[in-house]
Amino acid sequence: MSRPRSQAEYLARLVPPSVAGINRRSLLAGAAGTGALLGTGLLAGCGDSGSGGSTKDVSLGSNQSDPKPKDVVAKVTDGFKTSSGVQVAVNTVDHNTFQENINNYLQGKPDDVFTWFAGYRMRFFAQKGLASDISDVWGKLSGYSDAFKKASTGDDGKQYFVPASYYPWAVFYRKSVWQQYGYQPPKTITEFTNLGAQMKKDGLTPIAFADKDGWPAMGTFDILNLRINGYQFHVDLTAGKEAWTSDKVKKVFDTWAGLLPLHQPDSLGRTWQEAAQSLQQKKSGMYLLGLFVGQQFTNEEQDDLDFFTFPEIDPSIGAKALDAPIDGYMMARKPKNEDNARKLLEYFGGKDAANITVKNDPATLVANTGADVSGYTALQKKAAELVGSATEIAQFLDRDTRPDFASTVIIPALQQFIKDPKDIGGLTTSIENQKKSIFTD
Repeated sequence: MSRPRSQAEYLARLVPPSVAGINRRSLLAGAAGTGALLGTGLLAGCGDSGSGGSTKDVSLGSNQSDPKPKDVVAKVTDGFKTSSGVQVAVNTVDHNTFQENINNYLQGKPDDVFTWFAGYRMRFFAQKGLASDISDVWGKLSGYSDAFKKASTGDDGKQYFVPASYYPWAVFYRKSVWQQYGYQPPKTITEFTNLGAQMKKDGLTPIAFADKDGWPAMGTFDILNLRINGYQFHVDLTAGKEAWTSDKVKKVFDTWAGLLPLHQPDSLGRTWQEAAQSLQQKKSGMYLLGLFVGQQFTNEEQDDLDFFTFPEIDPSIGAKALDAPIDGYMMARKPKNEDNARKLLEYFGGKDAANITVKNDPATLVANTGADVSGYTALQKKAAELVGSATEIAQFLDRDTRPDFASTVIIPALQQFIKDPKDIGGLTTSIENQKKSIFTD
């Protein structure tokens, strides 16, 4: 596949045709029966805390709980208040708690607007009637191509999502550390493993790694599958159309098992932030993560952060595919302040909000093409170039597959593999058996 010639072409590739439909049995019946998404109440009451005081208020349920993105959300909502006179009550919940309890949250008393993701998960909740049609909001937006609109569209042809930002996954490192030891970005998997071995000799942990929250390891699986088996197999696998017991999938796990000794140990007890801090503290040599890794670095350290795309494994497939997920906002099915909720979404989708983000967050790329990106850091500019040069782009494993499959099967399976990578046959058989049950209509 050729390189995308425009941002529109890039975005068009973000929605895999193999996962375009969601004619499947209910997650609410399937996942709830297995206890997948428990009703802890941590999200269910969010909508009550800020939307009952004034008819001018609008509430936002946010998963942006880390300091930097939380601050950006505050600045953007302040900008909305200044322009509209409407107060936004932001109810911030820990990122993983938000995701794990999103089902109960949306069925309970959700906030008027909430943060979420493009891709399969957005379409799933739209199809279940747990989010509102915001096609009228899209009629007022500018700065988005038709492809952005496609990435925000449900199976019924209506829009349910406003994109705000996106970011590529790559292998990050500190330039000063690499200059100190004379390291060079590897082009092949052999060079990558040799580099890791040298880092060990130099007293560094080669690859920072964490999977306490379940999702970071998906990034490793994604990139290995993209490099070994290619984009189409990857999206077909996540859509339930390929067998997890195939030799292709086993090769992914075999390759990963060979790399595990280079990874930071005890990863299941570590958050991604803690792993990023080991890179920031110059204890680890590199880290496969999204551009948001920069949130763990000070402003002064941003210029010392660099990355390379994960190296080639199969020359016939190359190293041009990557994950580059889109984040944004949706509206609850029955918002308490619908008019103001729509106004807030229109603001989120406008260039003013994007400009605020550019000025305050060096760890993401804004989606609105009308934004002033002259303030992008060198790292952001390089990230934008990486995305533009990619031949295929995936959203991320847990966004390109069924929510219940990701939460009840993939997360525990990958964590089991990390703990014991020896029984790959048993692991893939277990995944396949559970997949057949979940993906049966």
